[in-house]
Amino acid sequence: ISIGEVVVPFHTNGESSETTTTHQDSLYPKHAARYELQLKGAGQTPFCRGADGRAVLRSSIREFLASEAMHHLGISTTRALSLIVSDGPGGDTSARPWYSERTKTRALPSMDDPRLAQYDDQQKREIISQIAAQSKSDPDVMREEKCAITTRVASSFVRIGHLDLFARRVDLVQAKLGVLAKEKNDGDVGDIMSIKDTQQYQELEDMMWHACYREYYDEAYEPYWESKDAKSAAIALLDAAMVRIAKMVAGWVRVGFVQGNFNADNCLVGGRTMDYGPFGFLDVYHPLSAKWTGSGDHFGFMNQPNAGFANFAVLAESLLPIVEANGGDADITRNEMLSKASKVFEKAVDEAITSKMGLDIGPPDMVKTSDDLYGEIEPMLRTARADWTLFWRQLTYVAAKYKPADGDDDYDGMLSTLLGDEDTNPFYDPLSADNRDTLR
Repeated sequence: ISIGEVVVPFHTNGESSETTTTHQDSLYPKHAARYELQLKGAGQTPFCRGADGRAVLRSSIREFLASEAMHHLGISTTRALSLIVSDGPGGDTSARPWYSERTKTRALPSMDDPRLAQYDDQQKREIISQIAAQSKSDPDVMREEKCAITTRVASSFVRIGHLDLFARRVDLVQAKLGVLAKEKNDGDVGDIMSIKDTQQYQELEDMMWHACYREYYDEAYEPYWESKDAKSAAIALLDAAMVRIAKMVAGWVRVGFVQGNFNADNCLVGGRTMDYGPFGFLDVYHPLSAKWTGSGDHFGFMNQPNAGFANFAVLAESLLPIVEANGGDADITRNEMLSKASKVFEKAVDEAITSKMGLDIGPPDMVKTSDDLYGEIEPMLRTARADWTLFWRQLTYVAAKYKPADGDDDYDGMLSTLLGDEDTNPFYDPLSADNRDTLR
């Protein structure tokens, strides 16, 4: 691979992150064969906010393995091309927060805790389950760790946050132009600069075209570039991006992946999983499970589709200045895009859950059947502290062995198969009578 300077506008060869990344770019002649490279942990850049810009070997190995796993699980992701250990004087270790032996997980209340006396047993289990899911300890010591550099590869690393940044600059200029227009005593605003003539607007449009070229060439670039139809390109980009981002977060639900910090700066326009920082895969299921003490409920496991939708809304808002500057109606476009995206995200997640239950995602009436069935299963998964992967895996064994449609209603046998043995039992807590009834 011939390596050269990254082909993005304005030579922004880094990103705002404590562990900074440096972009490189391949020089293949055709759009379809072009890939950008990022060096994660290669040192300080102008965007590193004062940190050392390094990545430790532990987290680098996690990213390398996880990104490859996600790719082979069928979920769009950046990939790790290589990983090397950093050697040399003063460059082989960095201090990072970690957990001491005295760091303990917050003690959970028992079913007999007097503070829960006002609740019935089912409510008590749900409260304890939620406390367990959100109970985390912060690192309390610093330790020296070996450094490494990971080479990420993707067709682009354009984040929604990039477009958001340039759109905010346009908003500031637009506000200033509005003030100037109001200050014109004679009402003649003919000599007031058009927003399209400003550097800030041109940078935003350039960034949009770049994203179209690298991520949505057939849908949003090729049909509109020659005529410079920026409004149509922006709308086409939004139509394509909502589908990819929705498919990505639905894939996360399917495999039990928690990104941990899924804001617009950590969401690629191309709908590709990236920035494997505070991530993890679920063991114990809870809708608010998170892998970082700073995640909050909004980045919890089953809230990730909502976070993805919120990120898409930021993308839409960022492209509205282009739509409006080229004769479109920003309010109408916003409402249409968000209404459409809401349905796209909901459908993608519904299909992921339906497929996990082994149901056919095709028939329209299956949506209600799936929703009703999952509505019964979900509280049981939560209160019995089910393993998100093992439960669905064990259920496939039940489906393969028993055929209720043919009159095979051996409930005890089905339950025994589901529970498996000591290594495959999908429940971390014993099943209550209510949960056993749910399974029946």
